[in-house]
Amino acid sequence: MNVFEYKNAQLVTEFDRYIIENPDFSESIPDGALVAMQVADDDIFNEWSRELARRQAENGQEIVYVNIKKLRPVKSRIEQLAISANP
Repeated sequence: MNVFEYKNAQLVTEFDRYIIENPDFSESIPDGALVAMQVADDDIFNEWSRELARRQAENGQEIVYVNIKKLRPVKSRIEQLAISANP
């Protein structure tokens, strides 16, 4: 997996979480559309993502670009930890 594929996978996961928390947003996405991620201030990734979408879209399939303007910092969900030398 290259760096763009990894970044895209992370963004798709975050987008899925966003849709779960904001289900009304998904109504703005046409049925059967291919969703492509775009990130503010990352022109190289955005071009890669657009090209990937063009290659993957079926003939006549609409492509919808999700423009991510801002991401919160990644935060661990771990609440407690313990460290031991011998498990």
